[in-house]
Amino acid sequence: MKITVVIPCRNEVLYIEECIHAIYSCDLPAETNIEIFVVDGMSDDGTRDKVKAMSLTYPSLDIVDNVKQLTPFAFNLGIYAGKHTDFIQIVGARHILSSNYIVNCFTKLQSDSSTWCVGGKIENEYINEVGEVISRAMGTTFGMGLGNFRTLEKSGFTDTVTSPMYPYWVFDKIGFFDEELIRNQDDDFNYRVTSEGGQIFYDNDISLKYYVRGNFKGLWRQFFQYGYWKVYVNKKHKAITTLRQLVPPAFALYLALLIPILFVGKIVFLVSLIPLEFYVVLNIIFSLRAMPSAKKILHTLITFPLIHISYGLGYLKGLVEFILLNKKPSESQKRLSR
Repeated sequence: MKITVVIPCRNEVLYIEECIHAIYSCDLPAETNIEIFVVDGMSDDGTRDKVKAMSLTYPSLDIVDNVKQLTPFAFNLGIYAGKHTDFIQIVGARHILSSNYIVNCFTKLQSDSSTWCVGGKIENEYINEVGEVISRAMGTTFGMGLGNFRTLEKSGFTDTVTSPMYPYWVFDKIGFFDEELIRNQDDDFNYRVTSEGGQIFYDNDISLKYYVRGNFKGLWRQFFQYGYWKVYVNKKHKAITTLRQLVPPAFALYLALLIPILFVGKIVFLVSLIPLEFYVVLNIIFSLRAMPSAKKILHTLITFPLIHISYGLGYLKGLVEFILLNKKPSESQKRLSR
């Protein structure tokens, strides 16, 4: 039995070593071999040198060049490189797996043929004060929405997971990742999994440490792109993949409509402020829960609306470009945030 681990990567010199060591330290099923492909987007920060040096210690570690430097191409290159394997485990370069991660995924897939994908919980880590605030905000239902895999507390079936493991036959059955989707390609793929009758299992007993971004500019662009590309996924499948995705664009549209409502009349405007006041109260409550330190509460109060509004505006932009104007994704939204 063979398990192939695919690590999409570009300029992750600070994290790639810990990521690889954690994978090789994982418990493995009996009589199972493991290989790792770091699919590198031509890093120029020393990442490639570090991986090559580690390959002297780990002979089953190798680099695959991703000259297009985009995530879906990295996924597919790694999957194709492991075409003689039995299972594919995808791990982000900033993801540090728990020791039981691989064996638990494998065991679940082997024991339940209706399960086509398994992943675990995210334990957000941070490298600075802003990163800590973002980490805590992304770990709440207010920040990420009800039902989001980031906030689940019990094992069970869900719509998507991070750092997933799939049996290789899944790719033979439904194809590889859509290379046109620069963001949300995992949402698209997992939607295809469930559409074909497969189930996606979230295992709360396994975890990965994830180093979140440490600046608000990168967070804004990240969630703007999530919203923007989500519309493209919806158009592709002619379906709304999850209802929670509609809340941020509705909120952003509501905020935009407050300005013209101001000219309708004072009473109407004051009534229309009630949802905003409710949102502010929730923001304060969840900020206090997430960040008890008074010094950091202001940053938390900013983080929640930043996540919601950026996602919402990206979604609205996607609606205009993809649905109303029938355009292709803009080149500016193909550049990933860092």
